[in-house]
Amino acid sequence: MIVLTSCENEKVKMYIKLKKKKYRDLSGEYIVEGMHSVMEAFKTGMLEELILEENEILPLPCKYVYVSHDIMKKISTVDTPPTIMGLCKKRILNDNKFLGKKILILDQLQDPGNLGTIIRSACAFGVDSIVLSENTVDLYNPKVIRGTQGMIFHMNIFQKKSSEIIELLKSLNIPVYGTKVEYGSDVRSLNEKDKRSFALVVGNEGNGVRSEISDMCDKNLYINMNDRVESLNVAIATSILLYELGR
Repeated sequence: MIVLTSCENEKVKMYIKLKKKKYRDLSGEYIVEGMHSVMEAFKTGMLEELILEENEILPLPCKYVYVSHDIMKKISTVDTPPTIMGLCKKRILNDNKFLGKKILILDQLQDPGNLGTIIRSACAFGVDSIVLSENTVDLYNPKVIRGTQGMIFHMNIFQKKSSEIIELLKSLNIPVYGTKVEYGSDVRSLNEKDKRSFALVVGNEGNGVRSEISDMCDKNLYINMNDRVESLNVAIATSILLYELGR
């Protein structure tokens, strides 16, 4: 068994570079960390190479690379690195041939932790497709990947301008719901027909949905809550909205 122990090794250099978006974009690859994410990647055919710390065993029918603990620490993006990682290939992010009946549009979301949590919730509550608008945080940011807990491999996710996807949805007669407290409707007021097929637009952490995008929506929704609470974290709010829309 050959164990890579030097940061000067070309393969190790490549793994480390993938922490940065520009290298992920150039190579079309990214790293996932931990047994669960690696197994989800393998199940969906996205795993290209298994990276194992020396003496670790995971019997999968794929390429193996063994590295030392010190190299694992260099590759990892967390303080306590796992002993199992995987090199994965990116999906094409412009395929909107399949939209389904429940679509989530993320309008310039910036926090990778929020995006990861939202993808996980979207999978839990039956969303068919997630659309990332222009200027949304990189889908393959390591914090996003960790937050999805492997659900990134089970969602149809692609990138498109918010205005363009809304125009497409309108041509398909799919109602588009924005998220806005002012002049909005309590999400619990929607009837069964309203929830049968829809697109939900969620906005930036600090500014919400852009006004020009909000104006394109058929209706704006809000979550009725205690007056003492001004707002909710966008990932929590999105999870609640998706749960209510799925009832």
